[in-house]
Amino acid sequence: MAEELLRMGIRVEHDIFTVRQAGREVAGIVGLEHQDQIRVATALSEIGRQMFALAGGAAVSFHADGPPPVLLIEVLATAQAQDGLAGALESVGRLVDLTFGDRDGAALVSLTRRLPLGSDALGPGWADGIRAQLGGLEPTSPYRELIVQNDHLLATLGEVQRQRDELLRLNAELEETNRGVMALYTQLSEELEETNRGVVALYAELDKRSAQLREANEAKSRFLANVSHELRAPVTAIIGLTRLLTDAESDPLTGGQGDQIDLIESSAADLLVLVNDLLDLAKAESGRLEPRWEEVRLDRLLGQLEATSQPLVTRPEVRLVVECGDDVPVVVTDGMLLTRVLRNLVTNALKFTEQGHVRVSCVWHAADATVELAVEDTGVGIGPAETERIFEEFYQVRGPRRTGGTGLGLPYARRVAEVLGGSLTVRSESGVGSTFTVVLPQVPPPDPGPPGGRVGHVLVVDDDPAFRAVVVGAVRDDAERVSQAANGRQALEMIADDRPDAIFLDLRMPELEGERVLATLAADEGLRTIPVVVVTGVPPDEGPEHAVAMVAKDRATPETLRAALRTAVGGDFP
Repeated sequence: MAEELLRMGIRVEHDIFTVRQAGREVAGIVGLEHQDQIRVATALSEIGRQMFALAGGAAVSFHADGPPPVLLIEVLATAQAQDGLAGALESVGRLVDLTFGDRDGAALVSLTRRLPLGSDALGPGWADGIRAQLGGLEPTSPYRELIVQNDHLLATLGEVQRQRDELLRLNAELEETNRGVMALYTQLSEELEETNRGVVALYAELDKRSAQLREANEAKSRFLANVSHELRAPVTAIIGLTRLLTDAESDPLTGGQGDQIDLIESSAADLLVLVNDLLDLAKAESGRLEPRWEEVRLDRLLGQLEATSQPLVTRPEVRLVVECGDDVPVVVTDGMLLTRVLRNLVTNALKFTEQGHVRVSCVWHAADATVELAVEDTGVGIGPAETERIFEEFYQVRGPRRTGGTGLGLPYARRVAEVLGGSLTVRSESGVGSTFTVVLPQVPPPDPGPPGGRVGHVLVVDDDPAFRAVVVGAVRDDAERVSQAANGRQALEMIADDRPDAIFLDLRMPELEGERVLATLAADEGLRTIPVVVVTGVPPDEGPEHAVAMVAKDRATPETLRAALRTAVGGDFP
C-alpha cells in the first residue's frame, strides 16, 4: 500500500520553485543518485509550470510504494487542464516515467521512479523517518533555487562535456582500431593471395611431376620389356649351348670342365627366370596382360597346385596343406594367371618356412559373391615396416638366411590379382608367420559395351579367310553390319568408300601390311578417330601406335574378341 510522505500545493508561481526543491530533497532522502535527483526536480518544475498555466494551480503529493520500492509523485490539477497537457509534457517523458489520467474530472499526472533499495526496505517506521526529515524543510527563494538550478545545469553540462570528450576519445581509438583492422585485412588479403598463387603453382608442379612420373614409369616398363626381350634370346642360347656340350654325343669333358658347364647352365637358368619375371611384370604394368576368362573349378585348380608344389617341400619339418570348402562355386577367371599367382605365393612361403606348415585355403563369401584364397605359413614373418615394401619391385625381405629370388614375384602377383578384378593383401608378424590373401569376384567386372548396346559398321581385315570367319562370327551380334577385306590395300579402298565404326586389323598381310594401314589412317584427319583392334599371330613387344586394343590370335575366342570390340568403341580414341 502506498504511504504518503509529503503533500504541498501550487497556488502562486513561487510555489513552483518550492515543489522543485521538495522533489530534489525527497529524491535524495529515498536514495536516488544525483543525476536522478536533478531529473525528478526538473520534471516536477515543468509539470508544475504547465499546471499553473493551464489550471491556475495543482496539488502535489509524494508517496512510497512497493514492493518493489518506488517513489510515486502525483500532480493533480485544481481545474480542468487535460487539453494540451500531454503534448506540453512530451519532453518531460524523456526524464521520468509519466502516466496521464483524471480524478474527479481533474487532470492527474503520475511520476514513478524505482528506488535502489531492497524489497523489504519499506518496513514499519520507514515512511515516518522520511517525513521527519522533510518536516524541517524550509522553502527556498526563487533566486536561491535558480542558483541551485544553474549549478545543477553547469554540473550537467560538465558531465555532458566529459562524456563528449570520452566519446571523442573512444571514437579516435575506434578509428585507430579500424585503421589497424584495415591494415591487417589488407596484409592478410595479400598473404592469402600470395598463398593462393603458391598453391596454384604447387598444383601445377604436382601435375608436372605426376606427368613426369607417368612418363618415367612407362619408360621403365618399356625398358624392362625391351631389355627382357633382348636378353631372353642370348640366355636361351647359352642354356642350349651348355646342354650341347654335356650331350652324350659330344666330346667328353674333364671333371672340372663338367662342373664349370653345370655352373654356367645353372646361372643361365637363374638369369632366364629373372628375364621372364621382368617381362611378365612389364606386360602387367603396361596393360598388355589380357585375361582369358573361363569357368574355373577352384577345387580342381588347387588340387593341381598341390600336386605341382609338393616337390618343392624339401624339409620334413614342413607340411603343405591344401583345403577347399565344398560350397565354393565355379568362378569366372583366368585359371592360368590365378595359378601363377598362387604358385608364386606358395613358393615364397616354402622358402621362408623351416618348420610347421604352409596352408592354402579357399572360402566362399556369399554376401558379396567373392572368393577368398589364403596362403598361410609359419615362417619367419615380416615386420610392420616391410609389409608394404614387399610389393615394391626388386625389394626382398632380409631374413636369417639367403633365399635368392628377384624381388619381382609379389609385385607381379598383386598386379595380376588386380587385372583379374581382385586384390592381394598380406597380414604378418615377425617370428610368427604370414598370410597372403587373394580376394576375387565370382564374376569379373564387365567390359564397357558400345553406345546403345550395338556398334554400326565393323570391318575385319585379314588375309586368312578362316580367321576372318572367326572374328565375323564373334562380333556379328554386337554390330549392325560386318564387312571383310583380304589385305591392307583392299581395306583402304573399302574405308574410303564406306567409313567403318571399328576395324579388326591383322598386322602381317601381303600387298600392304597392317602397320602401313595404321599409319595411313593416322595421317588422315577424317579417319584417325576410327578405333582399331589389332589381331596378330606374333604380338609385337609394344602395342602398335594408333591401336586401342590388341588380341593375340592364339588367344582369340568369341569372348576376347567381343571384349576387344567393346573396349575399342567405349574407350578413348587415338
